[in-house]
This record gives sequence, C-alpha cells and structure tokens, in this order.
Amino acid sequence: MAKILAQGTGLLSHRDMTLNVDLNSDMGEGFGPWKMTDDDGLLGIVTSANIACGFHAGDADTMATTMELAAKAGVGIGAHPGFPDLQGFGRRQMQVPLPTLANMVRYQVSAALGMAKAAGGQVRHLKLHGALSNMACKDADMARACYEAALDVAPDIIIMGLAATEMETVCRDLGCKWAGEIFADRAYNADGTLVDRRLPGAMIHDGDEAAARMVEMVRESAIITGDGTRLETRIDTICIHGDSAEAVAFSGKVRRGLESAGITIAQFNGAPLS
Repeated sequence: MAKILAQGTGLLSHRDMTLNVDLNSDMGEGFGPWKMTDDDGLLGIVTSANIACGFHAGDADTMATTMELAAKAGVGIGAHPGFPDLQGFGRRQMQVPLPTLANMVRYQVSAALGMAKAAGGQVRHLKLHGALSNMACKDADMARACYEAALDVAPDIIIMGLAATEMETVCRDLGCKWAGEIFADRAYNADGTLVDRRLPGAMIHDGDEAAARMVEMVRESAIITGDGTRLETRIDTICIHGDSAEAVAFSGKVRRGLESAGITIAQFNGAPLS
C-alpha cells in the first residue's frame, strides 16, 4: 500500500530523473449506432485504450472497429470489463457472488482476446470499469477474484488498477504485471480513492488545471489528495475519461502540459511490484 508523506512535502529526489508516463482512455463504449466517445480523436493522443467488452457498453461490431483503429494507431489494447449493466453504463453497484464475478471477467477478457487477434492486435492489459473498479479498489477479495480470473485466460496480461488502493496490494501479492493508474479529471479522497461523481468538485473540467496536477503527481510519484496529503506510489499511467464533448481538447491539454514539463508519453512496461 502507499506510504503517506507529510503534507507540504517538497518534491522527491527523483524529480530530476527522466520521467515517462502512459496516457489511457476508455473506448469502444458505444452500442449499435450510439457512440459515447470520439475514439478516433483520442487515439491520436493516448498510448493505451481500454476497450469495453459488451457488458457495460460495446458490442461485437464496436469492439472490432475500435480494436482495429487502436492496432493501426499503435495504441496498446486493454480489456475493459464491467458489470452487466448497459442501462446504467456499469456505474451502478451490484452484489455478485465472487465465483460468478470471476466467470464474468473470464468471459469478457476472452472476448477481448479473440477480437483483438482478429483485428491484428493483442490485448496488453486489463482495467476494471466503473462501479466494479470502485468496489474492487476497496475490497481485496473482489479485486483478487477479478484479477485471478483474468490471469486464468491471459497469464501475461498487465493489470491496470488504481494506485495506492487494495488493487495494488492484491497485485503485489499475486506477483503479476502491474500498471498503477491515476486520474487526470477526478478528485481524490484522503485514502486515495476517487471522490464520488455525485459530490461537488469530484470532476475536474479545466485541462490546464488537470495538466498541472498530473505534472506534480508524476514528479513526486505520489497521489495528492483533496486535503493536501501525498500518498507515495508508483505511477505508470494517467486516465483521461472520454465520455464528454470536451474530451479530446481536454486530453490534448493534459498531454501537452506533461510534455512541456519534460515528461515523456510512452506505453507502460507492466513491471511487477517490488
């Protein structure tokens, strides 16, 4: 788990080292003729794409199209499983027995593996979606069930999870490949979890503000929470949500802000946690 640094701590000694970070976004989250995101625009900015597997969003045609676009763009493909909740977009909590949840993850990851292969690419990573992710970042048993299920069908898959949460603890114990994620457009609670979307200030809409926050967090290798606490953790990737009309412009500002600060944008390597 993350180490809590004193509030107001100065930048760590590794600030002057060469810094790299991946940018990821959720994609393929349309259904039939309905589109959620500007996947084409985002694929020119991010380096990893988390592609919906049909439970919370997406369908066979959407998966195929998005994976083909990602493969052609050289963007890393990830499976993005969620709860079976098309109407609620996977953002409603569900109580699912762990063996059933594990099978849901196996089913979705297996679909992603096949679709990616047919599109000329391959699945590099896994990222849980929405309410499933929010619950698993606090519930170690739930996280373990999901991650072991994914590893059953894809032993070399990189697990992308919320840095400094139970997800990180579980992956350290499993010894699997890991990519620690932070969010450019979300505020953080003191324990490193995300502020509920329904609360004021949970979402950050200013791209320049988000870029400045990300530069500081990447340089410090720490999540900076709403009360100023710094949670030291490995940061491999930054998520930028694509489900808004301003997503492409916002993402571009975040990328340019990072690059202007001397931070290189590149796919994560998925090294296991030490």
